[in-house]
Amino acid sequence: MATQLLQDKDRIFTNLFGHHSPDLEGAKQRGCWNGTKEILEQGRDWIIDQMKASGLRGRGGAGFPTGLKWSFMPKEVGARPHYLVVNADESEPGTCKDREIMRHDPHLLIEGCLIASFSIQAHACYIYLRGEYVTERLAMEKAVKEAYEAKLIGDDNIHGWPFHVYIHHGAGAYICGEETALLESLEGKKGQPRLKPPFPANAGLYGCPTTVNNVESIAVAGTILRRGAEWFASFGRERNVGTKIFSISGHVNNPCNVEEAMSIPMRTLIETHAGGVRGGWDNLKAVIPGGSSVSLLPKDICDDVLMDFDALSAHKSGLGTAAVIVMDKSTDVVKAIARISYFYRHESCGQCTPCREGTGWMWRVLTRMAAGESTIEEIDMLLDVAGQVEGHTICALGDAAAWPVQGLIRHFRSEIEDRINNYRAGKPVFVSQVAAE
Repeated sequence: MATQLLQDKDRIFTNLFGHHSPDLEGAKQRGCWNGTKEILEQGRDWIIDQMKASGLRGRGGAGFPTGLKWSFMPKEVGARPHYLVVNADESEPGTCKDREIMRHDPHLLIEGCLIASFSIQAHACYIYLRGEYVTERLAMEKAVKEAYEAKLIGDDNIHGWPFHVYIHHGAGAYICGEETALLESLEGKKGQPRLKPPFPANAGLYGCPTTVNNVESIAVAGTILRRGAEWFASFGRERNVGTKIFSISGHVNNPCNVEEAMSIPMRTLIETHAGGVRGGWDNLKAVIPGGSSVSLLPKDICDDVLMDFDALSAHKSGLGTAAVIVMDKSTDVVKAIARISYFYRHESCGQCTPCREGTGWMWRVLTRMAAGESTIEEIDMLLDVAGQVEGHTICALGDAAAWPVQGLIRHFRSEIEDRINNYRAGKPVFVSQVAAE
């Protein structure tokens, strides 16, 4: 059966590549802010029910149903105000989708913030951008200013729901992408994850009920409510519906961001939108399908795997942020995973012992393995330590550090063994395979 590619008429982010103006007038011509007042007049229960019916799952990595998350907020506002926090701390290596939304379609995000805030009864929204996103911050501040001037947001806005947006610039820490560490940072404290419970819906920002959502999850809300939950749910397959921005990088002929339907085969995605693997599909070695924190997949799985939450988790990987990192046969895959391990060692906040000690230990062992200066017994020891880090930390950074290592040993154990044997025999440790032109 031929795969049905997403048609232009069904794209939510119609200015993803910045071919048109990102300003308010340009956004309105693309359908943004159209009928927003009428959507709010339907009431918050209708909005949440529509978001649940659409099947939208969080686009920041965890894949938690967005409508369900909104419904967890207290039904009545007591002494503590409610807050919406948008996680724009896009720091996962390989991921660059939220950046394009904020640069080129910022009003979709602001409109989504208004709708989400109305449905959780929040009058204030904080957008937390990663420290390196200076251009994106300027673009967002410009768009927020335009929205205030047009009375789309503010105390006395045309939508009848007093609402303020605040842009907050982080300081470049990966850990602040974890929702509770983000809240700590937003409060002016050191960015370290909090123990849960209490969850942010009960005690979040300043101890008040808070919903934290990814940029893409919020930005699609307006279009889903305008076009209907059934429309959005018609893409992909059950439990994995809708459209999604994929960031394709690495050894492809045309690295790109592209909005495509969920459950598209990985091979179709790479060959249709990214110009195929460098040197042809047969030159593929492995793909990391969802940002650096998920396990890589070898070519034989990539041949027919679908790009969605369930298909990838069935292969012990994950969709994550849908950042597809392609590696051809010239890749030193052990060294690549060692480099990812160094990143997690560097970004660990140091609060939990398994992560603080384990990330450094895994990096050091992998570095020796990449050079062949290791023993065969250490492979199982490394796997054992990765298992002791995974699931034993406050936040998911421990898991994110362990999964790439587990994936490497699961699929490329023989390559590590060959290096160790070659090193002992005085042979070259790694010989790059380059496709014939």
